[in-house]
Amino acid sequence: MSRDPIADLRRIAFLLERANEATYRVRAFRSAAKALAALPAGEVAQRARGGTLTELPGVGDVTARCVAESLAGEEPVYLRRLVATEGTDLDAAATALREALRGDCHTHSDWSDGGSPIEEMALAAVELGHEYVVLTDHSPRLKVARGLTAERLRRQLDQVAAINDALPKGFRILTGIEVDILADGSLDQNEELLARLDVVVGSVHSGLNDERAKMTRRMLTAVANPHLDILGHCTGRMVASRPAGVKGPGDRAHRARTRAESDFDADAVFAACTEHDVAVEINSRPERQDPPKRLIRRALEAGCRFAIDTDAHAPGQLDWQRFGCERAALCGVPADRVVNTWTAARLVKWTSSRG
Repeated sequence: MSRDPIADLRRIAFLLERANEATYRVRAFRSAAKALAALPAGEVAQRARGGTLTELPGVGDVTARCVAESLAGEEPVYLRRLVATEGTDLDAAATALREALRGDCHTHSDWSDGGSPIEEMALAAVELGHEYVVLTDHSPRLKVARGLTAERLRRQLDQVAAINDALPKGFRILTGIEVDILADGSLDQNEELLARLDVVVGSVHSGLNDERAKMTRRMLTAVANPHLDILGHCTGRMVASRPAGVKGPGDRAHRARTRAESDFDADAVFAACTEHDVAVEINSRPERQDPPKRLIRRALEAGCRFAIDTDAHAPGQLDWQRFGCERAALCGVPADRVVNTWTAARLVKWTSSRG
């Protein structure tokens, strides 16, 4: 009995993304899956028998071989190797924390610098067992990431509403944004739109080398803004090391490089987060690992809430929450301090009451 070759191609792409393999490898399998999905029923098998799969744009020798193996009822060799070599098990505390998570509050689509459509990101989250995912594409000042103008964000909100109507019952895309924290601490989007969103993540992407007092003022101003719900990757650092099982250069927007932490008064910022009930993000991206563990512990001692997020730019990266859970567990972060262990209804009630 044959397998579903399109599903196998997408699974291979997902596992490559999760392992942080090179973007061109991922794209090869996603492009092939997209090309085959556009064919009339029966044509995939017909082309496989006739040896004409590679005549299709986006289908190469490797992907065609995987399709032939799937149609023959065999797990493609490429997929079998990936499954056999995927990551390491979490310890008990990190596993318990990962199992408590109901969603992800920081993700990107191809509306900004992500690599996949909103629907693909949502369906991957469904497969991982999430109950919701927050779509947080970038804001307009971050032009390198195709940040969303107010007009484009309004169009995205309409599209999310339409997609939600077609998604499996019990799953929901929550609306959001990763808004730039500007030099004066203001948020890079108009207030009317920020008020409409379910979740607002605020991050510093520019002036990361600002002197300590200036950066502290900037972050304190942002944290005091009633529209800000989560303080994203607060130090802005990039690290060279990667967790076990992760290799390769990663997606185009986040190629491995090192960058020192921004200098700010962490105690003052975390005290403000507690005062204004802003969650501190534990960013799970392997090249960020932000904040470092010493700052997670200080935020915990300050009484902060947390959000363990992937900052995913591709479907397979949605499974990177395990990295953030490992670091949170090492620092003793309890599940009841993590906002994405909540239901979507409770999360939105919290963000609405804050605004």
